[in-house]
Amino acid sequence: MIDDAQHDGQAAPGDDDIDDAIVARVSDYLDGALTGAERDDVAGKIASDATWKRAHDELTETRSYLSGLRKAHAPPSFAEHVTEAIHQRSAGRFFARKTLGDRVPFGALLALALAGLLVIAYVLWASATGSLKVDRARDRAPAGSSAVVPP
Repeated sequence: MIDDAQHDGQAAPGDDDIDDAIVARVSDYLDGALTGAERDDVAGKIASDATWKRAHDELTETRSYLSGLRKAHAPPSFAEHVTEAIHQRSAGRFFARKTLGDRVPFGALLALALAGLLVIAYVLWASATGSLKVDRARDRAPAGSSAVVPP
């Protein structure tokens, strides 16, 4: 007579099932998470018990298989190629042309702005009508005198 578990396509309990507690302990053993006494206990069970040995072998095989499935890194120019393809296909609706701030480094823009401010300050200071020039002759004239100071 066929057991219901075997009839459903599943193995009967005890045939191929390994207790989750055994799998957890063997996994901790392989990860190096067990202390000395626990590690020795699990190593002894793996050496003497067929169920523990089978759990160890299956976990080792699974880990070696999964270690080969590491993610591959994208090439360095991947983002540029994707952006260019989207720009070409969308006729410029997405990823529009870069602005001046995107094309020129921030440090260069800052240096250019400071140089411009220095030029403007010098022109105002050197100008005869500029507001930055200090009129020393007016400061030396007494407050009550009506003397005209030549320009």
